[in-house]
Amino acid sequence: MVTESEKRRYLTMLGDAPRGRIIHSEAWSNPDAETYLTGYDYYGQHRQCRIRMRELYPELGLEVPETDAPKPRPKMDLTGITSDRVKHTVRWGDGETGTYEHGEKYFKREEDVFAFDPLEHADMRGWPHVVNNWDFSSEEAVYERFRKDYPAEWEKAPEYSCASVGIYNTMFMWPMLTFGWEMFLACCLDERFEPVMEGFAELNRRAFRAFARLPVNFVICHDDIVMTRGLVCGRKWMRKYIYSRYEEFWAMCKAAGKTVIFVTDGNANDVIDDVAACGAAGLISEPYTDYRAIARRYKDFFMAGEGDNRVLYRGDPAEIKAMFDGMMETSRMTKGYSLSIGNHIPWNVPPQSVKLYLDLCNEYGYRD
Repeated sequence: MVTESEKRRYLTMLGDAPRGRIIHSEAWSNPDAETYLTGYDYYGQHRQCRIRMRELYPELGLEVPETDAPKPRPKMDLTGITSDRVKHTVRWGDGETGTYEHGEKYFKREEDVFAFDPLEHADMRGWPHVVNNWDFSSEEAVYERFRKDYPAEWEKAPEYSCASVGIYNTMFMWPMLTFGWEMFLACCLDERFEPVMEGFAELNRRAFRAFARLPVNFVICHDDIVMTRGLVCGRKWMRKYIYSRYEEFWAMCKAAGKTVIFVTDGNANDVIDDVAACGAAGLISEPYTDYRAIARRYKDFFMAGEGDNRVLYRGDPAEIKAMFDGMMETSRMTKGYSLSIGNHIPWNVPPQSVKLYLDLCNEYGYRD
């Protein structure tokens, strides 16, 4: 049974939101704010804390654990010494990040990159640094990995269901994660890099064929193709290696009746036209992006991420209210708008700022 809340989210993601409450799409990782908002200790009374959060702010969609088992409190000193290097992480939510070490320790020379054949390593289950460390040895292997996540009786996702599948390495993330930033950038313009990218494309071709068969309505595709100042690689390179693949892969999804939503960190102003032309029906990004300009160019395009956690950090109520009012102005330009702090609500955002933002959303976050 699809709930009214899920139906509203579904319609918003299609750019056809009904009048009434605007949905949220928050990247939430602030335990101290949960304790402040609910009066229950997030770590000692986690279930009660989450039940109360669901009562106060149901649009956040936070999961409620089955038990009230205590959660360990995060450490602040996260630097450790391993046998060969210093391991450094930082706090994230109620835990810690990864080390952000990717292929640097596996690929020492450019020749190592050019000699790498992704198809010879299609079963990525032993490669944690690539994020999507799945078995890509066949379309069926990917399909079986995900099919169990949906009801066995579903031949397709029910109408109004937000059932989705997602991939972190839509294309650009593959070489960056596999080889590491420096080695990727050192090699990416060399003609010897072309067969390497074709190998990654074949891995994803298998994945997207599987996605097209799954009983989902949405395919969420992540690739951090921009930084805060724009594109990492030039447009010619992007069109050859990235956009051409987006167009191919997303066409499979669209032909199967699925809607593609694209996700990137950074400033998406320089890429939104290309991404939309490739078949994306929505964008989740960060506040460096001009969402109002997108709303003007693309009728009822789904979008999330306009809110800025730097405003919340500063804690000025008038500035937070002005940010929210700006978000609401954009929301009136499109039926695909979602309230969202695009650069996340991490653990060190002041709880008082979080409360003010969420309360403004609760009281005024409606489309007339």
